[in-house]
Amino acid sequence: MTARTSTETARDIPEATVARLPVYLRALTTLLDEGTTTCSSEDLAGAAGVNSAKLRKDLSYLGSYGTRGVGYDVEYLHFQIAREIGVTHDWPVVIVGIGNLGHALANFSGFRSRGFRVVALLDADPSRHEEQVAGIDVRPFADLGEIVREHGVAIGVIATPAAAAQDVTDAMVASGITSILNFAPAVLAVPPGVDVRKVDLSIELQILAYHEQRKAQGDPADPSEPAEAPEEATA
Repeated sequence: MTARTSTETARDIPEATVARLPVYLRALTTLLDEGTTTCSSEDLAGAAGVNSAKLRKDLSYLGSYGTRGVGYDVEYLHFQIAREIGVTHDWPVVIVGIGNLGHALANFSGFRSRGFRVVALLDADPSRHEEQVAGIDVRPFADLGEIVREHGVAIGVIATPAAAAQDVTDAMVASGITSILNFAPAVLAVPPGVDVRKVDLSIELQILAYHEQRKAQGDPADPSEPAEAPEEATA
């Protein structure tokens, strides 16, 4: 669900594989929490919701971390994937647009545990500048450039109405932000070198509605072809 991404990582890992690495990381985190020290590719694939052949191929791009007859060391593989996708250190993030969605994102506890730290909440509405969300003061959108320089921010989150999203994007790019997570229902234009991932809940619901309609018509999806997210689109 991206508007634009780089086609390959520096190690030539396919974009579809990159998109699955966080899923594997989440599955490994669950296994660690359960006290599991080693797991087979079949166990990990089942926990991640993919087939084992695809998982083994994906992990082969990172190196050889499994032992035949033993499986994977869960803690070590967790570290290697976390390092590969860059969540072994702290990433400062700004959120722009502090409506209902912005509030929910600011209060999301999963950011901190996954290597992201919200350093600023910004909104263009002066009436919001007296607010504090999740212990963070809401600041004027005009402060974006200063905040990016102060905290070294590379990742911005857009939770504004669609009409404002492109202007926010342009300001983020001008300030030096090079990765954007977009929740606004809008297609964003960005220059080369800026990555955008789009989260559109309405589209996801429409996809589910399509499958429900097929089931209601007695035409279920082929069970031999498990449903997967569509390949990433490039603008």
